[in-house]
Order: sequence, then C-alpha cells, then structure tokens
Amino acid sequence: MGSFKRIAVIFGLSAMLAPMVQAEDWKVAKDEDGIKVSLGEVAGSEYKAYRGVTLIKAPLAKIKALQEDVVGACAWIHECKSQKLLKAEGDQSWTYTQFNTPWPVTPRDSILHVTTTEDADGSLTRKLEGVPKYLPEEKGFVRVTKVEGFWKLTPKDGGTEVTYQVHTEPGGSVPSMVANKFVVDAPFNTLKALKAKAERP
Repeated sequence: MGSFKRIAVIFGLSAMLAPMVQAEDWKVAKDEDGIKVSLGEVAGSEYKAYRGVTLIKAPLAKIKALQEDVVGACAWIHECKSQKLLKAEGDQSWTYTQFNTPWPVTPRDSILHVTTTEDADGSLTRKLEGVPKYLPEEKGFVRVTKVEGFWKLTPKDGGTEVTYQVHTEPGGSVPSMVANKFVVDAPFNTLKALKAKAERP
C-alpha cells in the first residue's frame, strides 16, 4: 500500500472513530419500554442532541435490512411523511426525507449522506451527515440545515443493541416547546416502531 493511500485510510478510520456528535452533559430524559433517551448540550446550538438506546430481540441482519429499505423505513421513522433513495455507491448512500411538523411549524425536509462501516466484532455503524445543498429546496418545505449523527447496531446475547444519536439544526424558526418535544419523541418513537417491526415474526 502506497504511503498516500495508507495515510488516506488512517484518516478515514479516524474520521469514523471520532465522536460524530459533539455533545456534553448527557442527561436521561425518558426511560420506558426498554428504550432509554438521553439529551446532551451542543456548544453553539440552541438545540439539544438526542441519543436513544434499546435492545431489539432480532438479528442484526434483519434490522440492517429494515434500514436499507429506504422507502419502507418511513413507516417507523418519527414523523416521516415520505422518503426515497437518491443514490447508492458502495457503502455510501444519499437519501431525501420529508417530515410532518405540528402547526404552525412549516414542514421540514432533509438530505442525508449515509456511510456504513462494519467492524471486526460484527457491529455496524451508519454515519449520518446532512448535505442540504445536494438538491434545490422544495416549495412548501424548510430544508434542515445541519444533521450529524449515527446508528450503531451491536450484536448481543438475545438480539441487537441499537443506538441512534443525532443533532440537528432544523432551519427557520421552531418554537422551543416543539423543539424540546421533538428531541425526546424522535429517538423514542423511532426506536419503538423499529423494535416492534423487527421483533414481529
């Protein structure tokens, strides 16, 4: 392996291993139905990062397949109105999602660049990065300006531990009451619906 390629690989691994959401002072906000949701402060942002963790009694391969069904995944993602795959290239994909929002908040849409890596222990990580300029803005929607986060699936006895951690800048104006409810509901409802679907025989 040439020195340039070796350096590129090392930097690539470092980027994947670095914390993807720079949040601090995580505090548990909800712990029910086997799902724990914690919130963390993010420097320079008025919106908190969220992290949901649960054990799903299903093999990792089944959960992976549910995530890779981009259109079907909208059924279990919190407030997802529609979702489509824009592009897939090896371990990378680009997705477009439209979200429902409570009145009077204008509906949001987002474009994600997803990078998937598999570790030696059998775990799988999907790095989520918002790419708001990938497509022109859609009429009637406010584009989410920033998304940083990841999904991590880890094989465990009895199933798969799933961690879903994200920080977003929703763009436009969002009342604090709506924002504070979303950061708890999004991970909780998403994981609860994914868990129900994955554990179904």
